[in-house]
Amino acid sequence: MFIQTESTPNPATLKFLPGQDVLDVGTADFPSPDTAAASPLARRIFAVEGVTAVFLGIDFVTVAKAEGVDWAHIKPAILGAIMEHFQSGEAALEGGPDSGHTAHDGPDSEIVNQIKELLDTRVRPAVAQDGGDITFHGFDRGVVYLHMKGACAGCPSSTLTLKMGIENLLRHFIPEVTEVRPVAV
Repeated sequence: MFIQTESTPNPATLKFLPGQDVLDVGTADFPSPDTAAASPLARRIFAVEGVTAVFLGIDFVTVAKAEGVDWAHIKPAILGAIMEHFQSGEAALEGGPDSGHTAHDGPDSEIVNQIKELLDTRVRPAVAQDGGDITFHGFDRGVVYLHMKGACAGCPSSTLTLKMGIENLLRHFIPEVTEVRPVAV
């Protein structure tokens, strides 16, 4: 098994491409070891000292490291954990993947559906290439709240991505949108 690695815009994360599907659909975000109970793959990766977060995509795994930890020291152990997992035949995730967007009912449901469609068709595929995901969290009086996951969480360029990229895109297509803000979950 050959696992490729790619750098991401976030220097604290690396994207691992095992050359086969990780999940059938969706994503799964594990921002700490405590959240990884449903994922044998994430638990194996968290066993590597210095790993702080694991994010699973359809065909990739994004891993975040602690500040002061050198990739050269932990990357071989992470590669070993991923390889061991795929050789075990276990599923990467027990149960279903993250459904993605937060549900929204109310007077703005038509606007919210437009926001979600633009995120799904224009934004999420682009950020997945960088090892992350961005999902809808809420909409209130013109402000769109988004949850950043994987390599996007804590990325130094995430504010620029939100303001110059996503906010401009949403404002262009949906005049009711005035601003985009990240949410911490």
